[in-house]
Amino acid sequence: MRRNAVRLRTASPWHHSFPMPRNIEIKARIASVAALVPRAAAIANQGPTQIAQDDTFFPCDAGRLKLRAFSDGSGELIFYRRADQQGPKESYYLLSRTADAAALRELMTQAYGQRGRVVKQRTLFLAQRTRIHLDVVDGLGDFLELEVVLEDHESTATGVAVAHEVMASLGVAPSQLIDGAYVDLLSAGSA
Repeated sequence: MRRNAVRLRTASPWHHSFPMPRNIEIKARIASVAALVPRAAAIANQGPTQIAQDDTFFPCDAGRLKLRAFSDGSGELIFYRRADQQGPKESYYLLSRTADAAALRELMTQAYGQRGRVVKQRTLFLAQRTRIHLDVVDGLGDFLELEVVLEDHESTATGVAVAHEVMASLGVAPSQLIDGAYVDLLSAGSA
């Protein structure tokens, strides 16, 4: 009698069983969202769109897990992995939409506890495949976040080059770049 062999792999924390969407991200502290709006509008093909966001972060050893609630009561549960480093970095993410963000927040809080909460007003522009986020974050101030969406076949270097081009068009200097997430800055008291 022949047995079916089962091969086990030790998965790294970055291993996934199917292609996760990915992008290249940067985050920078800026003096004023209002001052950057005209520059973003000049290079964008869509926007501006105003979005109120309330992000609740939950403990997660494999990356970051947050529930993003919108003003209409809907939300998105978002899992992502990225390095905490200054400058452009690759991010992998998955998301699942919900019609009732408050109920899901309560469920997740009861099950896992909360790591932190970030409330912000986002002004979104799209410049081709780059999402330009101009964020006013409660307790922190004004920030720029870029997300350059990558195709499955594209290299990280391609996305990094696009991020640098958009940064230059917006007049954002490398010295303005920060590492980590807003929740980390709030936890550290970096207002």
